[in-house]
Amino acid sequence: MTSGTEYAEGAAERSPQLWAARSGVAERAVQARHLRRVWAWPGTRLGVAAWPPTTGQRLHLHWNYWWQAHLLDCLLDAHSRAPTPARARLVRQLVRGIRMRNFRQWTNDYYDDVAWLGLALLRAADDLGLDAGSALADITAQLREGWTDHGGGGIWWRRGDTFKNVPANGPAAILLSRAGRERTDRQRARSMTEWMAQRLLDPATGLLWDGLHVAPDGSVRDLVKIRYTYCQGVYLGACVELADGDTSGVWAGRAERTVRAVADHLAVAGVLPGQEGGDGGLFAGILARYLALSAVRLPDAAGDVATRLVFDSADAAWRNRAVAPSGPLFGPEFSRPAVTPRGPRDRRVGRDLSVQLSGWMVLEAAALLERRAGMSP
Repeated sequence: MTSGTEYAEGAAERSPQLWAARSGVAERAVQARHLRRVWAWPGTRLGVAAWPPTTGQRLHLHWNYWWQAHLLDCLLDAHSRAPTPARARLVRQLVRGIRMRNFRQWTNDYYDDVAWLGLALLRAADDLGLDAGSALADITAQLREGWTDHGGGGIWWRRGDTFKNVPANGPAAILLSRAGRERTDRQRARSMTEWMAQRLLDPATGLLWDGLHVAPDGSVRDLVKIRYTYCQGVYLGACVELADGDTSGVWAGRAERTVRAVADHLAVAGVLPGQEGGDGGLFAGILARYLALSAVRLPDAAGDVATRLVFDSADAAWRNRAVAPSGPLFGPEFSRPAVTPRGPRDRRVGRDLSVQLSGWMVLEAAALLERRAGMSP
């Protein structure tokens, strides 16, 4: 690899499996504090939305569909890092739990939500042989129907809405690129990614804005010029997927531009910034995941920059962890010390499952780069 790999090797010389070990500790902490059965149904698991949980959270009355998709992705990261029957069984239990809590449906009205679950289910099918055919058929069909010409193209954030954004189009483009159930899916993924580049790219920084509101006549009413880490991650991921087999170099070039834009205009002293709790708690972890993917899949496209961002962010998250029952607890900002919540009434956002998943994700991203550098078996 590039100098980013050299950085990783230097950081890990003292402990050849440093990030794998740290990821394992984070995995056990999230499992112990957050995983519970769905309404006492055997063979199910679901992530409790916060820890310490309220009674309603413990009963999964409030459960955040798309957080579960990222929990599933993290469990699959752990299985890839160290495959065991127990990890494979837990993946299957979580998939059953998600469907049970969603009243035996695979989809909801949010296009970004279903795209994330589709991505995780596709991984489970590829890695574990999970039968996800019907689920992926439902999900990809919904994503196809979300495309309209309003606002120049793209899919909606949710059904019946007037907002189109990167958080929906990015994961949808990644999924349609990977799944390819119809010959037109990869072309649709290109169109989604091109739409993001044409409509929501900040020319001054190379970062992606959040989205746009559409008027009844289909024209753009206004742009939401917020530059979330989430948006950079999913656009980067889509470019990486589309670079596969592309001889023009266009998509690899766009991926490289995005990585450098994150380093130059978004990272703070080399560390990915947070976005509080709630849904925003996942944003930095999502970007870390796709930075690692870009470093692995496109090592010459700013791979050293992407690798350094992942390792510096993972190091900050680990260094600033708090002590909590069952293992480390991460804060919403990797670069600031986390604080252990006092109980279910504590309003600190570190209670949120989303925040803990983000911390776990960045460690798994570092562990992936560690493995690819040949430092673990």
